[in-house]
Amino acid sequence: MKMKEIREMSREDKIKKLRELEMELLKFRTLSRSGGALENPGRMRAIKRDIARIKLALSEEGYRC
Repeated sequence: MKMKEIREMSREDKIKKLRELEMELLKFRTLSRSGGALENPGRMRAIKRDIARIKLALSEEGYRC
């Protein structure tokens, strides 16, 4: 997800997407720590980056995460 796309989203959409990504990351972490094999380990890194980008965009708007 690009910053341009994120900045074009409304605040509510950003918060909704942030919660979805955090839940997905939680599932990946749970699977990883339980010894399961991840289908795409690079996806975890991409999720973390997307979460950081959304949090940055929200903080630019003055929203505290």
